[in-house]
Order: sequence, then C-alpha cells, then structure tokens
Amino acid sequence: MKKQKWTMLTLIWLMMFVAYLDRINISVAGPTIMHSLHMSPAVFGVVLSSFTFGYALLQIPGGYFADRLGARKLLVIALIWWSVFTGMTGLVFSAGLLIVVRTLFGVGEGLENGAQFKLIGDFFSSEERSSANGLFLTAIALGPAFVAPVSTWLLAKVGWHGLFLWFTVPGIIMAILIWKLIPTTPDGGVVHTEVRNKHGHPANWRQILGQPGIWLVFLAYLFFNIAFWGFLGWMPSYLSLSRHINLAALGFDASIPYVAGFFGLIIIGWLGNKVFYRTRALLVAFSYLLSGFFLYMAYSAHSVNSSVIGLSVAAFFLFGGFGPIWAIPLDLIPDALRGTFTGFVNFGGQIGGFVAPIVVGIIVSTTHSFVGGFLFMIGGLILAAISLILLQMITRPRMGHAYQAKAS
Repeated sequence: MKKQKWTMLTLIWLMMFVAYLDRINISVAGPTIMHSLHMSPAVFGVVLSSFTFGYALLQIPGGYFADRLGARKLLVIALIWWSVFTGMTGLVFSAGLLIVVRTLFGVGEGLENGAQFKLIGDFFSSEERSSANGLFLTAIALGPAFVAPVSTWLLAKVGWHGLFLWFTVPGIIMAILIWKLIPTTPDGGVVHTEVRNKHGHPANWRQILGQPGIWLVFLAYLFFNIAFWGFLGWMPSYLSLSRHINLAALGFDASIPYVAGFFGLIIIGWLGNKVFYRTRALLVAFSYLLSGFFLYMAYSAHSVNSSVIGLSVAAFFLFGGFGPIWAIPLDLIPDALRGTFTGFVNFGGQIGGFVAPIVVGIIVSTTHSFVGGFLFMIGGLILAAISLILLQMITRPRMGHAYQAKAS
C-alpha cells in the first residue's frame, strides 16, 4: 500500500507538471502572440480566460465520471484530449480561432482534477492529506518555473507555433505511463471518510450541499483564483511590459516566484498536517492575507529587483495554501463522492479564474497600468480569507473528524 500510494502520487505529480507546462507556455509567449495576431491586452485576457471557461465546464462532470468510471481511465482520456489541443494551438491564425482551441484545451484539462483529488483521498488518510496535496501540487509551481526558460528558448528556435507543437509530446508519454502504472484501487482498500447523516447512513450529495462548510470552501476557492489566475496569466507580461525586462531575461526572472511557490507548498503543506491540523482554514486564510500584502509591495516597488522579491514572497504564500485547502473538502466529503465534490469546489475556483484574466486585461488596456489589476487580485485574496475564517468558526469542533450531515 505504501509503495502504491507514492507511485500514484508521483504519476499524478508528473501529470500536473505537464498540465502546467501546457497552461503557462501561452503566458510566456503572450507578448509574441499578441504582436503576431494583432491582439490588444483586453483580447489576450479573453484568450487566457477561454481556457478557464472550458476547464470550469468539465469540473463537476469530470469528478462525477471519476467516481463512476474510475480515476485512471479518466486521466488517460484527459491527457490525450488536451495534448491534441495543445498542438492545435500552434496551428491557429486568428484570435477567434485561438479562443476556440484554448476553450477545448481547457475542456480536456477540466476532466482531471476530480480524479486526481479522488486518488489522494482514496490512498491517504486525513492526517496525511495536507502534505500529500502540497507535494502533489508542487507541480503547479515547478511547471511554470521550468516552462519559462524552456519556452523562451523554443520561441527563439521554432517560433510560437512550433512551441505548442513540441509541447504535445509530454502529455502522450504521461497517458501511457498512467495507464500502465496506476492501480485502480489501493491494495489495502480505499481510505474511508466517515461522512454520515444523523441516522448513521452515508451522506448523499443533497445533504453535503446543504452544509454551509462546503459552500464556504467553494467561495474561498473562487475568490482565491481571482488572484491565482491573475498572477499566472499576467505576471510574465507584467515583468515584460511594465518592468521592461527583455524576453531573454524574462525566462530566468519569471521563474523565481514559482520556485518560491514550490517551497511554500512544501512548508505550509507540512504545517497543515502537523501544527495547524485542526486549524487548517485559518492557516490558509493567513497565507492569503500575507500573499495580498506582498503583491501590494511588488507593484509599489521602485526597482525591478524589489518587485521580483515581492512577487516571490507573494507566490510562497499564494501557492502554499494549496495543500491544506484541498485537505479540508476531502474531510467533508464521503469517499463515494470525492470526485464529484472536489470537482464542485474546483468549479467555484474556475469561476474566479475565468473572470480574473479578462478583468485584469480590461484594467490594463483602460488605465495603461497594472496597478488596478493588482488591487483586484488583492481584493480576491481578502474575500477568500474571510470565507475561510468563517469556515473555521463553524467546523472547528469537527475538522479532521467525522462530519455529520443533516438528514434531508
């Protein structure tokens, strides 16, 4: 069982790493694409959000099918789908076609999340899930850190069209590895979460939706993603357009905040297992508030170095909250519904992720400044922190224990 769960975690880590290579390369190539297809920042914001639109649409259906068909099968389908549309991104010749292709690319990636978190819930106990999530999601920090210099190099060698064609290869390789190596169920059986109604029966989806806790996680993740997707989608362009870092230097400088995010995921994920096991929601709320503070420091800095330092510390706390925040819903969801309801929470996140790049793009186009965009992201983090504080207040006696759902 121990070997199986770490094999599984390694493979879904690699899958997430590939996913973020494919998501972030368009941000790194953004200035080149905007110039090539004659797009304004506002239109490019729509391109970035089109991925999130497709991604959001498949969150709940993807989780549902993971519960019904099995996580492994769904992950293979997702990998093949999104790899095809990664390559097709390199074949477009207009902004409109790019928006369609990125939406369909998002559909493929939207299938994966419920299945991945279902696997973590099935293989890891409540006491292990914060650090397991943190380790798994280090891929979302290392993927962007890796893709920045690689994408910059490929841009120079093969152009932005060739960049996306080359990035089809890793996804196909991962589809083969996951099909061959991930077990359908753990040897020792699925790890159960005792989520029951007052009669002692397993809670159903209507009873889970009737609990304020699941809605507060939904809202917290929605507001958080306003900042997270604003950060991922616009940080390379911010460094290039506002801080005047040239494309050659951008590959290195854009990686530094993601490396900080990697350490945040490890450290804060570990704290969510140990010191803050009973107060995970407060740990994440505090991380989000600190991230907002350092985002403010980044855009108000008077030098490039100070700005990159501010972005890096903000990334430490922004990414760091992923481990414990995903441990919370896994404690509130019965094992038979893990895919469906982690998809539900992530659907909330993608609402925020869809809105953020568009709004930031409009603000930048209208004001010719990134200041308003940063303030919009900081506001999202404050609202996410408030939601989590309320969540901690109503779940503190139960966090990490059996969750009693009201009977319908």
